[in-house]
Amino acid sequence: MKNIVLTAMAASAVLVSCGTVQSLVQNTFPYTTSVLISTGVPADKEVSSTATATNVQTWFGGNNNAKIKDVRISDAKISVASPSGGNLSAFKSVKIYVSSSGTGERLIASRSNISTNSSSLNLDLNDTGYLDEIVKSSGLTVRTVYELKNQTTSDMNIKVALNFSSVPAK
Repeated sequence: MKNIVLTAMAASAVLVSCGTVQSLVQNTFPYTTSVLISTGVPADKEVSSTATATNVQTWFGGNNNAKIKDVRISDAKISVASPSGGNLSAFKSVKIYVSSSGTGERLIASRSNISTNSSSLNLDLNDTGYLDEIVKSSGLTVRTVYELKNQTTSDMNIKVALNFSSVPAK
């Protein structure tokens, strides 16, 4: 009986340590972009802004052989960069899509029915599965689609901050 208990404890310790090691080697890499919301943007109409993710490419260099796998979106947030003291009350909805050369566009984060006077907002993550093919390809593109409840009274600059996570590939 003593051997069974010791064996069970040793097996548990090994399993926990494997999970700990994997979480320690998990990589997180950021992507940020700015979206200009002009005073001329009409309310109740979806508007799109596209940016090429050059800083993500520096992580992998558009290298399909990059030694990572299981890439997922781990965090998505929008915040008002300017004007100072601005808030997100004019927004009705926001959607964030990613794509790259030769891949289809995938919705990774969104938020509908926005009702906040805050200057920042965490978006809901979509379960898109793994994004390895998109992130490791060249020409990663992030498209932000937004809809306003009402027109802004001055230009607004919104920062979109995304974090991707991955684990090392063998």
